Amino acid sequence: MGLQLLGGLTPDEFLAEYWQKKPLLIRQAVTNFPGMVDLAGLSRLAQRDDVESRLIECRNGRWKLEHGPFNKARFNRLPESDWTLLVSNMNHLDPGLDSLLQQFSFLPYTRLDDLMVSWAPPGGSVGPHYDSYDVFLLQVGGQKQWQISSDDAGNFIEDAPIRVLRDFHAEQEWVLEHGDMLYLPPKYAHHGIALTAGMTWSIGFRAPKTQEIAGKFLEFLQDELCLEGMYSDPERRATSEPGRIDDAFVASITEMLKKVQWDDDTVRRFVGRYFSEPKPHVFFTAPARELDFAGFAAHVAQRGVELDSKSQLLFERDFFYLNGEELDVTPECRPLMQELAHRRRLPPATYADSLLELLHEQYLLGYLHPVS
Repeated sequence: MGLQLLGGLTPDEFLAEYWQKKPLLIRQAVTNFPGMVDLAGLSRLAQRDDVESRLIECRNGRWKLEHGPFNKARFNRLPESDWTLLVSNMNHLDPGLDSLLQQFSFLPYTRLDDLMVSWAPPGGSVGPHYDSYDVFLLQVGGQKQWQISSDDAGNFIEDAPIRVLRDFHAEQEWVLEHGDMLYLPPKYAHHGIALTAGMTWSIGFRAPKTQEIAGKFLEFLQDELCLEGMYSDPERRATSEPGRIDDAFVASITEMLKKVQWDDDTVRRFVGRYFSEPKPHVFFTAPARELDFAGFAAHVAQRGVELDSKSQLLFERDFFYLNGEELDVTPECRPLMQELAHRRRLPPATYADSLLELLHEQYLLGYLHPVS
């Protein structure tokens, strides 16, 4: 990754001085765009039912939110100003945008989330708000005014369909042009208004809430636990208050629940599965014309292999997790699987059959592909 992306800072310098601490404006952070999308292309994507999209308008001070997929005719009825079309997970849909997202891999994939593209004509905005996660806001075409504030009072407009701050007092203000980028820590209030037609590419980072993690962990334990025994009360005596929950019964249930235990290894396995699991709307497609093992091996030897843009491969110690499932990786295959996890591809080479067999299994599921 070049220093240009972070305004001349190294990743370590950026993380030490700015990450989750204070905003950073970077002029001309990106000058060579690996992928490009226009309004027509974004509109076509927003018509697909496998794409997460939203349309936000503000008319006479009132906010309106619509979720895709949209009918093509809907875009013909849009006014010349004051609306924003947003499409999430663009890194899954455009290889060029995926390669841009990978420039932020100085942070672990457990934190790197997605690249969202928003297109707005003059006046387009999603209102003053704040996010609960770190975000880089990259301007692509046009000009956009950004106002920011460290005040996150959280007084949102009650009847608005989106989280818009009722009171917003700007502390700093800039106009971003093509290639400029603004980094904001979590809960830093910001308000962007398009001055001319253009896009904002938002690189967001995953920051699950404690409640979400706890709930998902309990779901994981439900599938993992196998507890023996059942309730019994051989010393039970007759009662004249059958509606009362007695202390002895509560104590017995308490002892049963004490059997629900976990250790560090349990948490590690949960983390691997949970943080590699695809989002609910993500689906994989098996290859239309499947290569048999020999054909797959020959293609990999000539071109190499790469993860599907929607796939997430993670590892810790000797355990590997791909799209929410634990993989059985033999010791001799682990170094190359670690490289695949880091680089998301393996170069052309003649690999051992044990590795190719593992990769071929994932290829048949649509999780990875020979490089075309």
